[in-house]
Amino acid sequence: QVQLVESGGGLVQPGGSLRLSCAASGFTFSSYDMTWYRQAPGKERVLVATITRFGDYTRYADSGKGRFTISRDNAKNTLYLQMNSLKPEDTAVYYCNVFMGGHHYWGQGTQVTVSS
Repeated sequence: QVQLVESGGGLVQPGGSLRLSCAASGFTFSSYDMTWYRQAPGKERVLVATITRFGDYTRYADSGKGRFTISRDNAKNTLYLQMNSLKPEDTAVYYCNVFMGGHHYWGQGTQVTVSS
């Protein structure tokens, strides 16, 4: 079955960096666009960044433009999100997502906390 396992979250000071990873299994990873979402406490889950199946096109929410970079390694079935210049408002649970066969599949999420 489809499995998405996020890792790499943690506590970081404002201005710091984190690299999130999402290990995918149970489907042909290279055949699907992949997306990072995040959900802050008390708020809706929102798109952070998306990448096409071959990594040739990426799109970012305004909140992450110029600071976040989405990438993928199809040989390793892994999705990444490099986050630089982190701000307190980036605090959220970050989720890996694939939309396939009319369904959204989600990982369990990884907590990112930006605080001094």
